[in-house]
Amino acid sequence: MSGTLRGPVLLVVARVPTPGLAKTRLAASVGDQAAAELAATALLDTLTVVAEAAAESGSPSVVALTGDLGSSARRDEVEDALREHRVIGQRGDGLGDPLGERLANAHEDAAVITDTEAVVQVGMDTPQLSVVLLEAAVAALNGADAALGPATDGGWWCLAVRRAALARCLPDVAMSRPETGQATYAALRRTGARTVTWLPELRDVDTLADALEVARAAPGSRFAAAVAASTSLTVEAGS
Repeated sequence: MSGTLRGPVLLVVARVPTPGLAKTRLAASVGDQAAAELAATALLDTLTVVAEAAAESGSPSVVALTGDLGSSARRDEVEDALREHRVIGQRGDGLGDPLGERLANAHEDAAVITDTEAVVQVGMDTPQLSVVLLEAAVAALNGADAALGPATDGGWWCLAVRRAALARCLPDVAMSRPETGQATYAALRRTGARTVTWLPELRDVDTLADALEVARAAPGSRFAAAVAASTSLTVEAGS
């Protein structure tokens, strides 16, 4: 592990929040349009935090996006927020886990286009993300080859790597499984990460119960307001 850390680039991997395609498990409880609205606000909150962290640190930020923006919930807001970042398309060649392949390629592409080595990647399912959490992920790379932020469902919400090439292990990991986090940890070690540190655990938003819990954790967010509007429930701080 070299002593000088170049970068990192802050990377968001996201899907356009399209009604009927976004958050299908959540949609079973609140409907397609409301689920897409919640996904859109989660993305907007994430993009805002990443933009703030990038501005404070001077790091570049990239969004690897898939889907048709023309079909997005809150289209104008999403398009405005994306202007704060460099936007690239997701790509995959069909080898291994499809999501894992897109994630690995996004790490590689973000590093290449920003001329950096290290990558801190998050998704759009944790609108409770904060600048402090992103700073912790960046700081972890000063003493480790990689860092993982575990999710309560067994997956992960953040992957930080000192070298983008370490993410090439992701197509070999089955994504969206209860064991994905531990499997990713093991894959990183096999790929050459001598040290992998753990970040704080966060809860992904997949179901209505998740949405309510995350809204309580981020009471001032767009997401919390959308949850209250979608469920006709009042989300109070600390409740």
